[in-house]
Amino acid sequence: MSEPTPPPPTEPTSGASPARREGTAIARQSSEGQSNTAPGKRSSWLPGPAQGFGVTFATMFKKVTTEEYPEVPKQTKPRYHGRHVLNRHPDGLEKCVGCELCAWACPADAIYVEGGDNTEDARFSPGERYGAVYQINYLRCIFCGLCIEACPTRSLTMSNDFELADDDRQALIYTKEQLMAPLLPGMEQPPHPMRLGENEQDYYVRAPQPGSDAEPVIGERA
Repeated sequence: MSEPTPPPPTEPTSGASPARREGTAIARQSSEGQSNTAPGKRSSWLPGPAQGFGVTFATMFKKVTTEEYPEVPKQTKPRYHGRHVLNRHPDGLEKCVGCELCAWACPADAIYVEGGDNTEDARFSPGERYGAVYQINYLRCIFCGLCIEACPTRSLTMSNDFELADDDRQALIYTKEQLMAPLLPGMEQPPHPMRLGENEQDYYVRAPQPGSDAEPVIGERA
């Protein structure tokens, strides 16, 4: 009976697979080749610091574009999205009816509205309700303008005021009193009865005043 043939001898390994050893050898060769590569020649005969100062001196002779702010106020575009304004009707009543659509449309959850009921003794808007509490958190507001698009009464608009910086976080939460438009000549501070008609429809469906460039409001248009 013949004895079994022993297996052929194998090369000693260091615990790594042949593929890993091959990759290590290739990486070592590539790193050695990179270290032997000579650095590229500079495109300028000036030393590095001189080139850097050259950029500085070249800029000194260009036209100055620095704006003298705040000494000279910044002129924004006519449709710039700045601080919000809650508008009034010509008699002083508020246009906001407390529907909260602006708060629902805000993607940053920056608007908080609480509606209140109008009474005959205390009327703030022509409708049944008004915005009793209105707040905008300018720490969250992204000035996208979706809130003014959602407003059904054109109560909320955006002004050109952009100076909203402050070092107090609480001061950047604007209340209704800060957002309300100022009273113009002929307006009366609410609450007061309706002066432009007997019902809400007289405020939203009416002809323009004599001498006004506004178009008559006869219904919703697409």
